[in-house]
Amino acid sequence: MAKRYWLFKSDPDTFSLDDLERSPKRTTCWDGVRNYQARNSLGEVRVGDGVLFYHSQSEKAVVGAARVVKGPHPDPTQFDRRHAGYDPDSDPAHPRWLAVDIAFDRRFPRPVGLDEMRRTKALGNMVLLRKGTRLSVQPVSAAEWKTILRLAGA
Repeated sequence: MAKRYWLFKSDPDTFSLDDLERSPKRTTCWDGVRNYQARNSLGEVRVGDGVLFYHSQSEKAVVGAARVVKGPHPDPTQFDRRHAGYDPDSDPAHPRWLAVDIAFDRRFPRPVGLDEMRRTKALGNMVLLRKGTRLSVQPVSAAEWKTILRLAGA
């Protein structure tokens, strides 16, 4: 199967690219996704896929890249009563929510901001730029991936 590309959004105050880089083995479980469409995208993620790391909220920019090191598996936070993502209706035999593990790949020489992406013709069909799209996990085409890397100086 061909390598695929994704954009993962994270509020940098909650979990930033710096946090990923400082994580043990520079790896983390990408959990807590509680949107069915984003969950379905996580179900399509495979080991080796590329991830654009997007800081949402104040910065609104792609700041680096990661790679998938473990494919879809049950999100452990759905069963943790102390976690904000706890889902009392999720059955351990048939988990409702998924997670993947990602590893830090690189920090971009410069962030690629949302306004710059909107001005870039080659990104005109990017899911991130569609009106009303707020998904935390979304597909990115190979051409969009290459364009972002070029804009970032990566």
